[in-house]
Amino acid sequence: MPRSETIGVFKALLLDMDGTLVNSDAVVERCWRRWASREGLEPEAVLKVVHGRQGHATMAVLLPDRPMEQNHADNRAMLAEETADTDGVVPVAGAPAFMDAIAALPHALVTSADEALARTRMAASGLRMPTVRVTAERVGASKPNPEGFLKGAAELGFAPADCIVFEDSEAGIAAGRAAGMRIVGIGPRAATLSPDAHVEDLTQLRVEAAADGSIRLHIDAN
Repeated sequence: MPRSETIGVFKALLLDMDGTLVNSDAVVERCWRRWASREGLEPEAVLKVVHGRQGHATMAVLLPDRPMEQNHADNRAMLAEETADTDGVVPVAGAPAFMDAIAALPHALVTSADEALARTRMAASGLRMPTVRVTAERVGASKPNPEGFLKGAAELGFAPADCIVFEDSEAGIAAGRAAGMRIVGIGPRAATLSPDAHVEDLTQLRVEAAADGSIRLHIDAN
């Protein structure tokens, strides 16, 4: 019999995209390796900090003395490259069923991708795009700043404490924590980052909707 652990009771779900719903690591690595080579940086060191942030924020961390105007210009070019490249973009295991299970529940996508990239990757993965979404264009600060999650909660009409965040990256988990929300870490990157709960992928999560509108979240493990 599978064991089940209840994470808690919530009113809304806030979902990161890359690494959480969509596995886009192949594209991310290809694009950032090219950028690192052009800038004379060690690709492996670059790949350690790219996940979860908007591109210009990653560039600012890696090249702190470079003008932000150049980072924003490079970020625009990077977004175009990433949007054009869907080779290897697939859903995280369990994502289609999970998105179906929460279709009628309050939820939002909160991603560091812009709208075009988010649409492209969700479509390439065969995933439904949430009606409420906070993409890069809609925030003034990238994760680990909590702005995106706070905006997602506000648009859904719930207090931060009533929301649960699904994230895979250090920057994303830090953003959720700064927003005052509980966090489910998804996948190997999140395993060492002390989320409130952790799963290998979305096949382990089970959502139970109550008549009063609350959402009970369970982890099922063999």
